[in-house]
Amino acid sequence: MIGSGQGDVAGRGAPPRRARLAGTPRHLIGGAARMVDRVPAPWPFLVAVFIGTKVVLTLIGVLALNVFDAIPWAPPPDEMLMREQQRDISGHRWLSLWFAWDSFIYDHLARLPLTEPWRDFGFPLLYPFLARSLAPLLGGNTPLALLLIANVAFLLMLYYAYRLAERLIGGEAGARRFVRYLVLLPAAFLFQAALTESLFLCLALAAFYYVERRRLLVAGVVGYFLAMSRSVGFLVVVPLALVLLRQHGYRLTPPALRGYVRAGWPLLLVPAGWVTFMAFCRWQGGDWFAYKRAQEEGWGISVQNPLWVVWHGLSSPPDALRVLLAVAALAVLIAGARSIGLPYLVYGLIIVIVPLSMGPPVYKSLLRYLLAAFPVALVLARSARHVSVDVWLSVALALLQVALFVIWLAYWAHFII
Repeated sequence: MIGSGQGDVAGRGAPPRRARLAGTPRHLIGGAARMVDRVPAPWPFLVAVFIGTKVVLTLIGVLALNVFDAIPWAPPPDEMLMREQQRDISGHRWLSLWFAWDSFIYDHLARLPLTEPWRDFGFPLLYPFLARSLAPLLGGNTPLALLLIANVAFLLMLYYAYRLAERLIGGEAGARRFVRYLVLLPAAFLFQAALTESLFLCLALAAFYYVERRRLLVAGVVGYFLAMSRSVGFLVVVPLALVLLRQHGYRLTPPALRGYVRAGWPLLLVPAGWVTFMAFCRWQGGDWFAYKRAQEEGWGISVQNPLWVVWHGLSSPPDALRVLLAVAALAVLIAGARSIGLPYLVYGLIIVIVPLSMGPPVYKSLLRYLLAAFPVALVLARSARHVSVDVWLSVALALLQVALFVIWLAYWAHFII
């Protein structure tokens, strides 16, 4: 009787076991959906882009490296040292594949005591110094610190890209297109590598975002660190000032000029960032222009006519594709000049033309430098409003990026640095 009564209670008060098990996944899915709904926009979209690109590229990278293991000439013999350096970073390929070329110099600079002589003045301070500060929290692991900084900067880069596009294009759809085209640019996989690409572009987008919101002091502080992340950064003060001029109708009367000075003085912090790096060169190397001497002596870099550099590159088959992509970026910027406005056209021209003015030695790094030309993605986001155009352009860019990623993993012909 007691057993029967308990059975009746159980039958009346609880659902059958099968029903409870069947309802559990639905309950979990519903709970997860409610948690996602509580996350403020646009973070769910941005995190999905961040994780999605990382998973896809990591899988492609590990697969490509395993395939290359069976090919005797991949990588080339002169790049075996690179493989050894990667193995020293980590035995896990999904992690070590994101370290290459300059990553190891940044790691050296992050560990080098300030009491020892510096030699690599061609590498600005911000990235290695951030890793130097973060590494103690990671047990002194400077490579992990470099990779973590790059990826946090990548996620923040997506955020500022979205917010800036909301102001420049308008609407959620346009902002999402801009973010998507940023991560589909030909060498955008480098945003996830232990390099400065994501950090520089994050700071550049943030500076423009705060200038557009007329928060000039914040923009100046961000621009200060921007100039310390890459040499071309201090030139960004010009397009930032053009945004300020545009906001006041480009008036150049004496009262207007005085107003620009009163409002825009924080933008002087941008070139001050590079002056800080020059002061570091003077302290460590005894020369304010030690970075210039290091570039000239170490890589043969000197200011040259960009038109000659383009012509020279087009006449050399190994460099032609890289130069063609730079020319294509210039063509997109000029074609979309009216849609993006003068400040963003000038920024894009600076980012593309300055590397070309540094001569043929920059050919190997040209695709890296072009990544910072975010107005190219802005033009594409404005132009690809039609669904079919958007789909085909996205597919074409994705295939091109995968091909370049595989080439980068194999180090064929030193194609991408």
